[in-house]
Amino acid sequence: MRVGTASTKAHAIPPVGRLPRFAPFLIVTALLLSSHPVLALEIDLVGVFPGKAVLVVDDATPKTYSPGGTIAEGVRLVSVDSTSATIDFHGKRQSIPLGGHVNRHAPADNAKVVLQADGQGHFITQGQINGGTIRMLVDTGATSITLPAQEAQRLGINYRKGAIGRSNTANGQVTVYHVKLDSVRVGDVELKQVDATVQEAGLPFALLGMSFLNRMDMHRDGQQMTLVKRY
Repeated sequence: MRVGTASTKAHAIPPVGRLPRFAPFLIVTALLLSSHPVLALEIDLVGVFPGKAVLVVDDATPKTYSPGGTIAEGVRLVSVDSTSATIDFHGKRQSIPLGGHVNRHAPADNAKVVLQADGQGHFITQGQINGGTIRMLVDTGATSITLPAQEAQRLGINYRKGAIGRSNTANGQVTVYHVKLDSVRVGDVELKQVDATVQEAGLPFALLGMSFLNRMDMHRDGQQMTLVKRY
């Protein structure tokens, strides 16, 4: 096809009421394109301020939005508080917790789990690590899954073979061991080869951190949080 060169060949114009046989396909395609605008693939909530939300859209530079502001075509920020933001996707609202992530293209298996908050607003779930059961607190402030040493030992994890590091906690810096978990399962969602740390002191329970949560779409609706596996 040559661009910019006018054709001198005459083309027959179909009579009124008749269209070329490929026209229905073109019409349907046009309608689909006009009725389903392209949505931002990924939105991360990386910061909150009074009346402001800092979002990363499709891995672009972080940008500050106010309630009512347009994020992408058909996508706008509805509200923001100290821990989350609510976004409207063409009339459907989703809440993203601070540090959370929304991906508009869920995987084909659509594996998901719905968590219920306890009386203090915490999300605690019964899961499995390397096939062994364990209770974990959902913590978007934890870089990775974090296990108390006694829980790691119970699960058969030889954490002392892991690389030694330091981690900042509410009680100051502590020594941690970096390990790789063979599998982590919460409800119907299972991930393989997940980064974790093991802490020998000062951690009363396991934390379900961002090495797991970063691979989820996280939607919060009141006292419920839905995790949908992305990859």
